[in-house]
Amino acid sequence: MVKVLTPLSKSTVAIVDDDPSIRRSLTRLLSTYGFDARSYESPETLLAEIATSPPDCVIADLAMPGTNGLDLQRSLADFDVALPVVFVTGVGDVRSSVSAMRAGAVDFLSKPVEQQELLEAVHRALARGREAHAIAHEVAALQQRMASLTERERDVFKLVVAGYLNKQIAADLGIAEKTVKVHRARVMRKMAVKSVAALARVAERLGIPASVR
Repeated sequence: MVKVLTPLSKSTVAIVDDDPSIRRSLTRLLSTYGFDARSYESPETLLAEIATSPPDCVIADLAMPGTNGLDLQRSLADFDVALPVVFVTGVGDVRSSVSAMRAGAVDFLSKPVEQQELLEAVHRALARGREAHAIAHEVAALQQRMASLTERERDVFKLVVAGYLNKQIAADLGIAEKTVKVHRARVMRKMAVKSVAALARVAERLGIPASVR
């Protein structure tokens, strides 16, 4: 008997395969276990509607006429939050599997795939997708806070996370140390942090280098 966790919500899984029998089989399997399974005969048909109706993860064949699975994976990576991909293929090779995994594929399964193996891969993909969305939401909130800083506050922000003391920041920016303290307090308040360590983690999330020199 196949053991699988029940989806936390009715997660949408896109199945992309040029073989209609494979699409039917996978659609039936995933629907049985509570997923909203949608099938597509080609990467192009998925990409045509993905902007308005994105799935939570994608199961894709590797070798398909026209746009292949790796091409589809690269196209999906261009979205703000890259969709997790599970490859299921009958013609996989080591080079293709390495390329897929390096590009972020969740798994690379060979046909005929075991039901348990596929369902576990889908759950891993959904977990990765939820994590990616959570991170993207967090970064968007941090970017909004960052946008509220004045230019001078941004300068102070970068110097603080680079490890500069107030007197060093004052000398570097040519302002009074007490003014630095005011800017620093505003930065901490606007970025909703209470310590330099927390501010450094924010900088890391935003891709701000730890050194300004």
